[in-house]
Amino acid sequence: MGLHFGELAKIRGLITYKLSPHEQRAYAGAISNGIPNIFRRFRESVFIVAPPLILGYLVYEAVERDHHRRSRKNPADFENDQ
Repeated sequence: MGLHFGELAKIRGLITYKLSPHEQRAYAGAISNGIPNIFRRFRESVFIVAPPLILGYLVYEAVERDHHRRSRKNPADFENDQ
């Protein structure tokens, strides 16, 4: 039929623009805009994400410490064993 996949139907009133893949700059501004943007996003979200993570870690450590303490044998129970 001679039609390519993107040209199977004609839609009236739709304007499309194409840019050659060789003319695109995929990493344009990645260093000058991307790196400062990473630090900005980190500053904005660290106070939202960090407190629940810290609280969860502290609870986990306390529970693990208490479990370890409770699972140990009491040496006083075995003083009269032979």
